[in-house]
Amino acid sequence: MNWKKGTLILLNVIIGIYLVLAITAFNKPDEHAVVCTEVHINIGDSEGRGFLTVEDVKQMLHENHLMPIGQEMNAIHVRPIKEKLESNDMIEEAECYKAQAGRVCINIRQRIPVVRVLTQSGGYYVDNKGGSLQAKGYASNVVVATGCITKDYASKQLVSLANALHADKFWNSQIVQINVLDDGSVELVPRVGDHIIYIGQPTGIERKLDRVAKFYRYGLSKAGWNKYSRINVEFDNQIICKRRQSS
Repeated sequence: MNWKKGTLILLNVIIGIYLVLAITAFNKPDEHAVVCTEVHINIGDSEGRGFLTVEDVKQMLHENHLMPIGQEMNAIHVRPIKEKLESNDMIEEAECYKAQAGRVCINIRQRIPVVRVLTQSGGYYVDNKGGSLQAKGYASNVVVATGCITKDYASKQLVSLANALHADKFWNSQIVQINVLDDGSVELVPRVGDHIIYIGQPTGIERKLDRVAKFYRYGLSKAGWNKYSRINVEFDNQIICKRRQSS
């Protein structure tokens, strides 16, 4: 009786496994019969400051013969798509995978430019992590930097200043140019007001900008925006202004 009972249990297990596999195979779509009909592209972390658009990504896929639309799903390999996109100077990371109903999904995290360094040879962009971007043929509305700027200075001091400006809504709109002097100190050229803001070395940036903002609010709003030609906040707890010479 024991061996009959054991045989019956074994048969029940085998039948159960068979049913599970049969149901799974029945519900799984046949990739050989499914054709890719859609490529869903999502570009994250752009905040309106990045270079890339969805159309740019589609063009990259077409130019490199990697656009999967029209191909059978089983013939689509997502790794070459990922590698080709990540080889682009403007893309930090790309994720690519196949979904149901003939859809391929691509998620992209692009590099975000925060400042454009102008040089005699043309210039380059610097992203929010200090990396340089050539980005030929693209344009981004970011603050311009001029003067004595080395690649090392750009990747460390300059990017910290640019990130601080971008983090503040007012200063992001107000400052249009950063000028680096020979000693590494910095002048800021505002959009409104005929004056130069001198912050000295780009350290303690938030405190210095806060001092200028308060001076704008309580000083220039009463004295006039064009009364001074230079506002110096290099040293803590003081603001030194140079009065504009009358014509």
